[in-house]
Formats: sequence, structure tokens, C-alpha cells
Amino acid sequence: METRQEAPPAEAVRRLQGARVWVVEDDLEWRTLVIDELVQHGATARGIGSVETLYRELAVDSCDIVVLDVILPGEDGLSATSHLRRIGDMGIVLVTARGSAADMAQGLSAGADCYLAKPLELPVLVAALHSLYRRMAARLAAARRDAPDAGNAWSLRAGGWELWSPNGHSMALSTAERALLRELFSMPGTPVGRERLIAALTPTPWDFDPHRLEVLVHRLRSRVRSATHLALPIRALRGMGYLL
Repeated sequence: METRQEAPPAEAVRRLQGARVWVVEDDLEWRTLVIDELVQHGATARGIGSVETLYRELAVDSCDIVVLDVILPGEDGLSATSHLRRIGDMGIVLVTARGSAADMAQGLSAGADCYLAKPLELPVLVAALHSLYRRMAARLAAARRDAPDAGNAWSLRAGGWELWSPNGHSMALSTAERALLRELFSMPGTPVGRERLIAALTPTPWDFDPHRLEVLVHRLRSRVRSATHLALPIRALRGMGYLL
């Protein structure tokens, strides 16, 4: 695994400035070429050799976009795409030698945002990543504009074990609720990815059923409304996570 973040030459267009892109590819030579190209365009790029290593990295860190080969040792890219789409909110770009219409349909149905066939020119990959990252940034900006102002008046107290509402009511939190809200309160007005929230809830996020997170949020909203007579302004944002 390698992470690269360097200053690009003056003539390079920083089309991926600020993007965190992980490249999952077992061909070291191709992976290195891709990473170098992404770095030239302003991205922070990380190279990963297998899906299993990707899962371990996601347990402790997060990224904006995963560039994922389909044919990999161990778990393949299609299976990984389905899993990532269930637990995470990152962009997913499949890059593979399987370029038939049926293969493309399968990859997109699994949850990929984009499907690119090899042989692939690097400028095409950069353009696809730029387009995807731009759409993700636009959704984030819209979510921040629409975020309810009342969210700033909610607070955690007593070491994070009590939730206080703007109207002065409080509610004791369970261990899972506390872990969830601590992550959301640490990034007010910013979506927190599902993979990060799941990692806060369990030491084994790869074994965690992502539907449990949805159930937790649903029950928390219900309990908060009953205890405080106000709606906790947690928003679920498709492709991004949860926002408070």
C-alpha cells in the first residue's frame, strides 16, 4: 500500500484538488502509473493491492472515491462494489478488461458510479474522476445549504452520555447512540460517511450489517422526539452518509 501527495508541476491542471482517491489494483506497474497521474492532478492517492486490504483500510480511514479493478486476487471487484455500496458512501469507479455491455450492466447494477474498460487512457480516467468528484461536491454544497439551523443548538453533555435539545430537554443515550452522535457532532454541517459511523460502532466493521445503522438512526429519532418533543435534525444523504 502506498499513499502519494505531491505538488504537481505548474502546467498541470488540478482537476482533482482535494479528492482522496484509493486505487485497488494488483498490477503494481499500472497502479503506480495511475497514482502518479492522479497526484499530478491534485489528488491524494493511495494504492491498495486487494479488496481485503481495502476493507482493513476503510476500518480506520475513509476516501472520496475508489478506483476498483474487477479481476483481483481473493474477493473480486464486483462483489466488493456491492459490499461498498451497502456500507459506504464513496464514489466507485470500476476499471477492467471486461468491456462487454453485459459486464458494464452488471458493474453498474452492483452500485458502481462509472465503468471504464481497459485498455484505458489515463486522461479519460482523470476526466471520469473529475466529473464524479464534481457531482459529489455539488451534492455536499446543497446539503450544507439545506442543513437546519436548529442542529447547532443541540448538544452532548455528561461526557457525551446525554443529548440536550434547544428547548432544554435532555435524554440519556445508549452506548451505540453516543458513538453515533459523537461522530456527527464532531463534523457539524458535514456529511459523515456510513463507513466511518460503522467503524465507530464496532471493532469489526467488515462483519457489521449496514441495515443496523439505519435501524439505529430510526430508533434514535423516535426516542428523541418522544423525550424532547423536537425532531433531531439528522439527515440521510444518498451517496454521502448522515448530516447533523
